Amino acid sequence: MRVRFDRNTCIGMYQCVDEWARFEENRDEGKADLLDADEVADGVFEAEIPEDEEFDAEFAARVCPVDAIEVWDGDEQVV
Repeated sequence: MRVRFDRNTCIGMYQCVDEWARFEENRDEGKADLLDADEVADGVFEAEIPEDEEFDAEFAARVCPVDAIEVWDGDEQVV
């Protein structure tokens, strides 16, 4: 599974930070950062999700108030 994070859409509510340790607050920019991710487009980041962190990643995506986080399993969007 992988996570896709559109940082341009992020509004800095940091709910994802509370749910998954791979997200970190960036108070200087007022947005979250996805740690250990590759930028695949301007402001869009992707990272593989370790098996033992899938639940946390999915929950982080579900609590994002602006749907800036997607979770994918292959070609299928899970969240």
